[in-house]
Amino acid sequence: MEIRRIDGGRPPDAVSVRRAVFVDEQGVPAELELDGRDEEATHFVASDGGRPVGTARLRAYGGAVDCGTDDETAGQSEGTASKGATASGEESADPTAVAKVERVAVRAERRGEGIGRELMAAVERAADAAGYGRLVLHAQVSVVSFYERLGYEAVGDPFEEAEIPHRRMSKEL
Repeated sequence: MEIRRIDGGRPPDAVSVRRAVFVDEQGVPAELELDGRDEEATHFVASDGGRPVGTARLRAYGGAVDCGTDDETAGQSEGTASKGATASGEESADPTAVAKVERVAVRAERRGEGIGRELMAAVERAADAAGYGRLVLHAQVSVVSFYERLGYEAVGDPFEEAEIPHRRMSKEL
C-alpha cells in the first residue's frame, strides 16, 4: 500500500473514496461532502495496486482550539490558519497553530486492515512538519474509539453533522 500526499486541488482518487463512503454508503448529500474546501487542503490518498482505498484531508484551522464550532455544516468561513500556518507547510507555523483533519474514509471492504491508522500517521507527520501544535477533527460517534486509540480526546457534547452524530476531538502534537 502507498500513501500519496497531494497539496490542493480536488484529487479524483480522494473524491472517489469519499463518494463511495460518505455519499453512497452513508447517504451524505453530495453538496455537503464536496464542500468547496479541497483547494485549500492537503490530501492523503492510500492506494493498493493502483486502486484508491482510503483518504484524508488536512486544512489550516482558524476556529477555536477546543473545536467549539460546528463549521462543517454551518458553512462558516475558517480558511485562514491560526498564527499564519498552512496545511501544506508553505509557511513557518507557530507551534500553537491548529489544523483540522477531515474526510477520513476507508472503503468498506478494506476496513480493519490498518489503512485508517496509516493515513492518520501520515496526516500527523505532515502537520507536525508544518509546525502545527494541535489537530482537531469531527469524528462520527461510531469511530470515536478509533481516534481515542490514536491519542485524540473528545471535547464538548455530541452534535449532528449531515444528520450523523459526531464528537469534536483534539490532539496535541
